[in-house]
Amino acid sequence: MFLTSPLKKPASRTGKSKFDPHDEYTDLTPPITYRHLLSPPPGARDPLRVVALCDSDAFYAACEQMRLGIDPALPLVVRQWDALIAVNYPAREFGITRMSSWRDAVKKCPELTVVHVATFKEGEPEPGYWENPDTATHKVSLDYYRRESVKIISIFKEGLPDGEIEKASIDEAFIDFTHPVRAELLARYPYLAQVPPDAPNGLDTILPPPPRISWEGCGIVIPINPPLEGGDNAEAPGENAKSNTDEDEAPTWHDVALSIAAELMDKIRAEVRTQLGYTTSAGIAKNKFLAKLTASYKKRDSQVQSILRNAAIPNYLIPMPFQKIRFLGGKLGQAIADKFEASTVGDLLTISLEEIQQKLGEDSIWVYETLRGIDRSEVKEKPALTKSMMASKNLPRPITRASEGPHWLRVLAAELALRLNELRASDSSIWPKTIVLHARHRYEWSRSKQTPFPFTRNVTVDVITGYAEKLWRELVGSKQDGLLPHSVTSVALGFAGVEPGEAGQQSIEGFFQAGSSTFRPPSSEEQSRKRKREAGAVDPAGPSQIDRQGAGFICPRCQRFIELGDGVWDSEEGGEALTRLRLEHGDFHVAEDLSREPDGQPGGGSVGLRVASPKRRKRKEATAGQNEGGIAKFFKRKSG
Repeated sequence: MFLTSPLKKPASRTGKSKFDPHDEYTDLTPPITYRHLLSPPPGARDPLRVVALCDSDAFYAACEQMRLGIDPALPLVVRQWDALIAVNYPAREFGITRMSSWRDAVKKCPELTVVHVATFKEGEPEPGYWENPDTATHKVSLDYYRRESVKIISIFKEGLPDGEIEKASIDEAFIDFTHPVRAELLARYPYLAQVPPDAPNGLDTILPPPPRISWEGCGIVIPINPPLEGGDNAEAPGENAKSNTDEDEAPTWHDVALSIAAELMDKIRAEVRTQLGYTTSAGIAKNKFLAKLTASYKKRDSQVQSILRNAAIPNYLIPMPFQKIRFLGGKLGQAIADKFEASTVGDLLTISLEEIQQKLGEDSIWVYETLRGIDRSEVKEKPALTKSMMASKNLPRPITRASEGPHWLRVLAAELALRLNELRASDSSIWPKTIVLHARHRYEWSRSKQTPFPFTRNVTVDVITGYAEKLWRELVGSKQDGLLPHSVTSVALGFAGVEPGEAGQQSIEGFFQAGSSTFRPPSSEEQSRKRKREAGAVDPAGPSQIDRQGAGFICPRCQRFIELGDGVWDSEEGGEALTRLRLEHGDFHVAEDLSREPDGQPGGGSVGLRVASPKRRKRKEATAGQNEGGIAKFFKRKSG
């Protein structure tokens, strides 16, 4: 049966025949044809599909070992306040787990290295490793680990340009090897690239038997018939255990694909270890769900790579406690255990789909398929650029007065400034449209305010804090010493609408580089208008508190950066001033177009700017042919 077939109806539970859970696993050895190889179906329907999950070992601890130059053989833990968020393998030998407190960990291993994660504190533009950080004044920063994670993903992409890579978390990534494995398969076995002339069914002819496979050096191959272990889940000889041995199991072309993927995965992991010093583990199987489970197989030490053949799926899943499966733990898992009196996957295989639907409702199909190793989800690369970024803090001491808010606003602004500048280092045209402030009191109420975030040349903590404080005053009022009607237990500051500039536009920074071909100095007339705008500009925040030099916009017509005067944006009329500046610059282009129109015929017009009014057209037609004076004469006539 092919993977495209509908769900197989469970074998009848009636009669004297004994139920065999292995019968629930179908499509383990689907026939693979030339069509599957040369014109493959998409996604989960491809019988040669191979997916891996690569997991960085004790990632936070490994990052700190590399940063500090500590021997990886020495025990080390990473601490966040009083909890442990990473424990390396040498430390685990002392019985230390992430459930331990850092004080208990030190008691178990006196020579243990304890590293607290970096934190932001007020007045510092970047996070640091401060002595005795306090949750009442500091905010945790995981930016260093995010940057290291990006480096690992980059190595994956360089080593596997034709593969699909999906970042699952900060230390995990799914890799779809299907396309690069198929290319390597055809390169190693070129006789598969052409359908034989005597093929009885043409493209739909089944491929010839594959050669024997040497799994040496590929990693740990999960046995088809694992040795029986003691315990409640161990099967007695002859009960549900298949009699054939792994040696007797003929290889399939999917096994060949798995072996090739294992070779590619091992090379990529070696590159990560060589270039960055990080060790990784991996699980390789036919879909994402099984790859995730396989990655944890016998992971008692680092640098493990495990492979799950299709034939090994039943005996791997049947004895497994089902609540260890992702999303089958917690409340759902406990509800399933209570309703069906089950503890293992094998226990649940005896339950028909109809029974599961009656008791679980909408989750029934997913549960039914997961227990049988079916996962149709695709490996999809997530966009590198997210359209929002957020910095938040759950406050150990609630904010009760308006004057207590700016401290945390500056801490959050420091994180946002760092992340936005890092993002713009790769593409300076990236800019957020709005800045948003959220405040919440437990889960009883929440409020938010947002405002446009116009471009400024230098993104600093002061710039972001200035907007954040304005939004804070709008949220809580202007009386800084007044008690708030509701205390604030959580505050978050973020950017929305983070997007790069339009394709074809020169980057914003390019407008400030000397010798730029698209930038010309402003004319004396433009400088005069700028001085008039700047005259009388008010900066209520004070000159030393906020630096918004360079606020303005990029004209889509002339590709120039049109700058608002210093301090103008700080005034209450800042938004209106920017609007007026856009209109004035639009008038400039309209006038320029009109001055070039021959015989009163309309010119090219302006894109995205104000269109000349009918009165202007009539006035232009009345003076057609009188082009002396050009654009200067037009403005003189307009002002008169």
